Amino acid sequence: MTYRAPSWRTLLATTAVAAAAASFVAFSRPIVMSVDGQRIQTDVPPVSAAADKVFVPLRSIADALGAQTSVDEKSGSVEVVRGSQSLRVRVGNVHAKLDGVAFTLKHAPFRVRGRVMIGLKVVAEAFGVQARYDPRTASIEILTPGIGQTTTPTAADQTQ
Repeated sequence: MTYRAPSWRTLLATTAVAAAAASFVAFSRPIVMSVDGQRIQTDVPPVSAAADKVFVPLRSIADALGAQTSVDEKSGSVEVVRGSQSLRVRVGNVHAKLDGVAFTLKHAPFRVRGRVMIGLKVVAEAFGVQARYDPRTASIEILTPGIGQTTTPTAADQTQ
């Protein structure tokens, strides 16, 4: 088998694909999170997946909601307590507890650069907040009842 130099068409097609991919990455914007109108800064941005599912860093959201978070590194379990509400999850496990009652998550929590990521819908249900992800504006808005502005729910509300 002998080496044959690529044709100019192959080089042109490769260049076009590489330029398109580079521009997509360069012009994509990270998801912006806010709780009751206050922007949340985090070292690990939310992760969006197909079908408008979005996963958020649990500690960042919990801190913004005024919750206390405790992590057991050995077992991988995380407990978030906000007032009388509590959520216990384990990284890689779809079984969780909400206020001591067991339930099953659609997607197991996972780690990104050491941060536990969980579905936005789970956060909304666990702590009784409104959560909306808008893929067009790349933004997540979480509103606490009585604090945040009330909005009319849409089909995009509380996507996981």
